[in-house]
Amino acid sequence: MYDVRPNLVIGFHGCDLSVRDQLLNNPNEFIMSKKPYDWLGHGMYFWENNHERAMEWAQNKKKRGDIETPAVIGAVLSIGRCFDLIDSQYIQMLKEYYGLMDFEYKAIGAVMPQNKDVKFDKHKDKLLRELDCEVIEFMHENIRKNILKGKSEKGYSPYKMFDSTRGVFEESGPAFPGAGIKEKTHIQICIRNSNCILGFFLKREEIDFVPEIVMLQFQ
Repeated sequence: MYDVRPNLVIGFHGCDLSVRDQLLNNPNEFIMSKKPYDWLGHGMYFWENNHERAMEWAQNKKKRGDIETPAVIGAVLSIGRCFDLIDSQYIQMLKEYYGLMDFEYKAIGAVMPQNKDVKFDKHKDKLLRELDCEVIEFMHENIRKNILKGKSEKGYSPYKMFDSTRGVFEESGPAFPGAGIKEKTHIQICIRNSNCILGFFLKREEIDFVPEIVMLQFQ
């Protein structure tokens, strides 16, 4: 009952300038990521209330030659029924699906995917989350199959698909010497149901509000 998040969320998506402009002009045309190492599974990724981190990500993509012009686009999100990995019940659920997936892999003699480091990451944060992605996608696919089976056999299903996935990602070294806080810790949201994206926008620059009020008083 409490897995539906009722509030709107502001998210920021790092990308190339051409992608930003395309999303602004054609908001119904976007591509969901389906990379094997997407750490929250497949979907469109947003940094929750974190424009700076989204831009930093885009700038790093430029340094690696993946994009030409770093840019960020904002989005108003209604994350709906969210598989929220900040909530302990969903972590336990994912552990159970990992067990099922491990059993299936062993049954056919397959090797489980592993989370991996990338060459440029001196902190060894396992940025390529192939195992995590596979387990999350395994879970979503099993839920989908159970829904179809229930509707076929009974006309209904108690299972429901998740609209989004959300998680905290601790990244980089300590924020200061001896800290348990990582310098690049952030919250990301992976949108699976495109209807959760209510609209895109460009970030406004903040104005100095107090002088504006003073000017109005003396006009």
